Amino acid sequence: MSKAAELARRLGQNAEAACRHYLPKGRKQGRYWLVGDVTGAPGRSLYVRLSGERAGNWVDAATAQFGDLLDLIALNRGLEFRAALDEAQNFLRLPIAESSSIARETPAPTGSPDAARRLFAASRPISGTLAESYLRSRGLVLPRDISALRFHPRCFHHTPSGRELWPALIAAVTDLGGAVTGVHRTWLDPSGGKAPLAQPRRAMGRLLGNGVRFKAARDVLMAAEGVETTLALKTIMPAMPMVAALSAAHLAALILPPTLRRLYVARDNDEAGRLAVQKLRERHRHRDIDIRALTPRAEDFNADLLTLGADRLGAWIAKQVVADDIARFLIAHDWL
Repeated sequence: MSKAAELARRLGQNAEAACRHYLPKGRKQGRYWLVGDVTGAPGRSLYVRLSGERAGNWVDAATAQFGDLLDLIALNRGLEFRAALDEAQNFLRLPIAESSSIARETPAPTGSPDAARRLFAASRPISGTLAESYLRSRGLVLPRDISALRFHPRCFHHTPSGRELWPALIAAVTDLGGAVTGVHRTWLDPSGGKAPLAQPRRAMGRLLGNGVRFKAARDVLMAAEGVETTLALKTIMPAMPMVAALSAAHLAALILPPTLRRLYVARDNDEAGRLAVQKLRERHRHRDIDIRALTPRAEDFNADLLTLGADRLGAWIAKQVVADDIARFLIAHDWL
């Protein structure tokens, strides 16, 4: 083994200590150290693996740089190769056992709410990313406050043959109080569209009753199945509070705010969507809530947006909502 490879291996064994020494403005999140860039600026674009076979490996999602901790030290200190070797040797001679022995977080069980929260925290804002480009290709205009959606450049996807890494759109699933209980992942092809996987969409965490929320609801709420269906409606009704339940079954089990007086259910145009509306009405029959179904012309409202355009979709929606809510939530008011 070469000297450089041996130093990189030893740095990986002490990855957390090295990160605390060279990147002190970062923070630990699960099995990663998150920081802004190789200089150690605050942020979370760059992440360093702290444990396992790839401990010490890092990637900067903003610049596409990557490497091991020896590479990072060279960039961090602005050193040539030989000087970086000397710097690494000097660091490894330090009494680093104490910093390495800092109590590590217990790895979150796969698929748990904790694992979902860590994945969401490790993701970056969606603006300017492949995820935003993907959504725009679907005709979707993102709301100004889009904190529920993020992007992860290298998100694990488990397949029968092992784990693969793909970029992914990450959506936070939250409860009525705003606490993250899960995430929904849409894996993407770097060249555009969804990744060529058997299941390019998966959710994890505690989903039942919760959803991906776009603006907190008080008296009126619109609920739909998928994230893209919800965003299609948000494109023409930006002021309307909305939630994506992620499936027809979860739509039927949605927990509603106690102050709610009207719920629009933007169902998909199939039997599962029809049954979801029926079950919602049955579950809440003792509450004074006006539950109204919105039906798309095609299979769902994102398909309607792509085929009809925003103006014609707005006119179609205007036929299905009450007059007060048209004036309050729809972009154009000449549909009255």
